Amino acid sequence: MNAIDITLVMFVAVVASGFITRMMPWPIPLPLVQIGLGAVIAGVFNHGIALDPEVFFLLFLPPLLFLDGWRIPKEGLLRDRFAIFQMAFGLVIFTVVGLGFLIHWMIPAMPLPIAFALAAIVSPTDPIAVSAITARIPMPKRVMHVLEGESLLNDASGLVAFRFAVAAAVTGAFSLSDAALSFLWVALAGVGVGAGFTWLMAWGKRRLLKRYGEEPGAEILVSLLIPFGAYGLAEHVGASGILAAVAAGIVMSYVELSGHALASTRIQRTVVWNTLQFTLNGIMFVLLGEQLPRIFRGAVQVVEETGHVNPWWLLFYAVVINLALAALRFVWVWGSVKVARWLASRREEAIPDPGTRLTLAVSLAGVRGAITLAGVLTLPLVLADGSPLPARDLAIFLAASVVIVSLLTASLSLPHLLRELNAPPSAESHAEEDLAREAVRPASVKAIEQRLHDLLRQHPDTDPQRYISVAEHLMQSFNLSHHGALDKDSDPALVREVIAIEADMRLAALQASRDELFRLARENEISEDACRTAVRRIDLQEARL
Repeated sequence: MNAIDITLVMFVAVVASGFITRMMPWPIPLPLVQIGLGAVIAGVFNHGIALDPEVFFLLFLPPLLFLDGWRIPKEGLLRDRFAIFQMAFGLVIFTVVGLGFLIHWMIPAMPLPIAFALAAIVSPTDPIAVSAITARIPMPKRVMHVLEGESLLNDASGLVAFRFAVAAAVTGAFSLSDAALSFLWVALAGVGVGAGFTWLMAWGKRRLLKRYGEEPGAEILVSLLIPFGAYGLAEHVGASGILAAVAAGIVMSYVELSGHALASTRIQRTVVWNTLQFTLNGIMFVLLGEQLPRIFRGAVQVVEETGHVNPWWLLFYAVVINLALAALRFVWVWGSVKVARWLASRREEAIPDPGTRLTLAVSLAGVRGAITLAGVLTLPLVLADGSPLPARDLAIFLAASVVIVSLLTASLSLPHLLRELNAPPSAESHAEEDLAREAVRPASVKAIEQRLHDLLRQHPDTDPQRYISVAEHLMQSFNLSHHGALDKDSDPALVREVIAIEADMRLAALQASRDELFRLARENEISEDACRTAVRRIDLQEARL
């Protein structure tokens, strides 16, 4: 069976995984099902897919990182920036150093740079996996925002650290000063390239749309190409394509607040991106399961080179690494909370103590997933002198074990830790919804009045009462998705005309409502999430019209 056939089978496995999780009598994380299906594929077809690491990196990471940056709540990112930054950068460095030395001490056959690379690639967390696990558990919303923000930024910091470690392993040389200067260039240039490329694409697109109109298919295709363009351009100039993709996604979220896209384009684009996200994440987990047998055989060979004939040492290594990751994360979170409370007391501010249970939950919520898999599979096959990269299969196996064990640990422990947790629902979202509704009503009324004047001026020979009655009904009801009452015995031509008038006025009111929501989001009076949800409702109403 050739690679194309196996790829199609893997797509079928991604589709089947969703049905299997719903058929299971007990909750089980979707990624674990996909990994299991991948292992079944490998066992049935006895054939693997060999992907070039750089190609794999290019195909999977840019769109996933771009989408993370696009959809993460920016107001939460700014409000909790201290907690997020120290988790996303400080914890990554703490993990790379502590876990790297531990792995090298425990497995002497794995060179220190490879150990650092493994520690770096298992440091990024996956918010999609933990969100699926905590979907029906009362995880405090602000804690979820911190976890999401941490995941967005530690994807970049962990992968950049991984790149440096791999470069040191391949070349055999490493300079801390050169690495620091290189990191500054890689980070700043990457962010600049990603942000600038997205703004340039948005500017050019607006110019074309004003002149030639909008084609939803082309608009969606442009949004799909932006992360690849930003990533490729950044890599071409020696910057971080990872940070460029993240920055492109963040800028894209601000571009969206201009409200230039058509409602139909936003609806279709959301469906396309949701499908792409589900597919890419699923394919990576299925691919991991498909490669597990070969990875396991290579890992056993490396273990034998360390003098341990029994392959059960692989399980020991995996357990120790997972315990070390959890311990390092708990120590960092606990210490950060203590430092934050001490600094707050110096400023005579009060920060509530989250308690040991919530601290432990945050520590165990550091689930690894798609980014870890995508990154570790890009380990080069050979060194600069052409010899095989030492312990490559073992590093991939251990990274895969971290993903699997962290998913199992979180799915089993978080429901118990968060059960009956005192997490009162936040009133912030309800207040934003009320503010949005109150702001939208006068904007809708004003738009209907303006459209009424325009129609009266455009049709001076038509009975003005026909337009006035429709406008009065809409302004009184504020129900822009329901037709006004018509006499069932009315003339059909009159009925069609009144319906057309109502649709015309509704469209004007919906557009004004949407513009007001975008304005509130741009001025930070409501969150992007609240804006996105309300705009989607309006888009669906407009699509029906």
